Amino acid sequence: MTSGFGTWDYVVFIAYAILILGVGLWVSRDKKGHQKNAEDYFLASKSLPWWAIGASLIAANISAEQFIGMSGSGFASGLAIASYEWMAALTLIIVGKYFLPIFIEKGLYTIPEFVEKRYSTNLKTILAVFWIALYVFVNLTTVLYLGALALETIMGIPILYGVAGLALFAAAYSLYGGLSAVAWTDVIQVVFLVMGGLITTYLALNTVSGGEGFMAGLSTVFDTVPERFEMILDTSNPEYENLPGLGVLVGGMWVANLYYWGFNQYIIQRTLAAKSLKEAQKGILFAAILKLIIPLIVVIPGIAAYVMINDPEIMARLGTAASDNLPSLNQADKAYPWLLQFLPVGLKGVAFAALAAAIVSSLASMLNSTSTIFTMDIYKQYINKNASDKATVNTGRISGFVALVIACIVAPLLENLGQAFQFIQEYTGIVSPGILAVFILGLFWKKTTNKAAIIGALASIPIAMYFKVAPKGWSNSSLFIDVPFMDQMGYTLLLTMAVIAICSFIQHKGADDEKGILITKQLFKTSPLFNIGAFIVMLVLTVLYALFW
Repeated sequence: MTSGFGTWDYVVFIAYAILILGVGLWVSRDKKGHQKNAEDYFLASKSLPWWAIGASLIAANISAEQFIGMSGSGFASGLAIASYEWMAALTLIIVGKYFLPIFIEKGLYTIPEFVEKRYSTNLKTILAVFWIALYVFVNLTTVLYLGALALETIMGIPILYGVAGLALFAAAYSLYGGLSAVAWTDVIQVVFLVMGGLITTYLALNTVSGGEGFMAGLSTVFDTVPERFEMILDTSNPEYENLPGLGVLVGGMWVANLYYWGFNQYIIQRTLAAKSLKEAQKGILFAAILKLIIPLIVVIPGIAAYVMINDPEIMARLGTAASDNLPSLNQADKAYPWLLQFLPVGLKGVAFAALAAAIVSSLASMLNSTSTIFTMDIYKQYINKNASDKATVNTGRISGFVALVIACIVAPLLENLGQAFQFIQEYTGIVSPGILAVFILGLFWKKTTNKAAIIGALASIPIAMYFKVAPKGWSNSSLFIDVPFMDQMGYTLLLTMAVIAICSFIQHKGADDEKGILITKQLFKTSPLFNIGAFIVMLVLTVLYALFW
């Protein structure tokens, strides 16, 4: 086996790059006699069908942090990390039934825009700044770094050049074409993503089984490391701090998932661009079904890599290349790029195209959403309230470019990360509980006031930092309890909701807020197709957790 790229690998990868750029630029073109306006650029003219929405949701979600970061976590902790994916399937059903109807009824461009309609412009601005900082300094930077790490591991391209190359690739069509270019190229990206991921999984398991195939490899991996197939970890497991047992099912995992799928601009923006609410809900259902198979292509390879490096016989079969860039528990994120080295010529190009598709689609989505929030919630609110469509679109492109430059500068500084997926979850978890509390109470409790929501949003940060920082400095004090970060998120959410509820009651003495949302049964009525699909998803999840408890 050879670890380098062959001619056919380059042919496949270059063909993929040309296809994505070609489609992205083609759908970005202005129709004759029509200049691109804000709805065209930021919401794809509200024309997306269900299958494009579902594919785009998965392509935006599955990035280097899943292919590389989650495979790394699979290497370090096993199948338990798949809870992020399988619980996301259930979360998507909840978002489609209870959140989307309200968002689409209000004709939103951005999630901060909902905050303005329900609360106030001041709170909208606070949250808009939160999101822009999170996207630029956590999401964009980690995706760029992990993608560049893969380029360095597989092709020997230095990190700095890899970061610049990926950034330019994503910017080439997304900054020009907006959400339309991002969403329609995502349909192609998700095909590469799933196909390449399945090929990598098959060949890794085939290698583990000594050439006896996928099922034999899966059986071998399960028999060799059965502890890696436990979904609910106990306190003795070294990874308990990241995945705290039952807390995964009933605690902070819900905070992470509800925030990410329900109130995250670069995810929910696709559904806001749907032809209709029913079309958006079908797209959400499609994404939920795809979520059920994602662990097969992003977690199982990491577990297979763990078995391979601990089996001298397999390592001997792989040859001298096996010792290059070897993953370890301290550098678990090398697991997936290390596996790609051993794919046959041609298939290596397909698998690497899948990885590139995951990286570039997420970068493009984050760029588009960062520029949407800045343009619609900052620029049009404070800088140029009467901005023309041309000025609005141009501002979106410029702000996206600036965000990308900042991320490119910060990304190489992340080289000493252990498990990047956990890094993203942990630092997003400082902000997400407060935002989720504001939204949940704003959506479903009419007594929630603007002043209380602002106090709660601002208080959530010191509450979260208390759980994160205080125990490390005051370990001998009973006032400072060291708890896993996922449990920290759950506690932060509950305390923030309590702060908002108390402040709302003090302000209005229990009366409804004038901007409270009227909730009716009719608002949440869904089609038979959605209901049957949701039941099937829940049934499959029950079986999976019963098998791997």
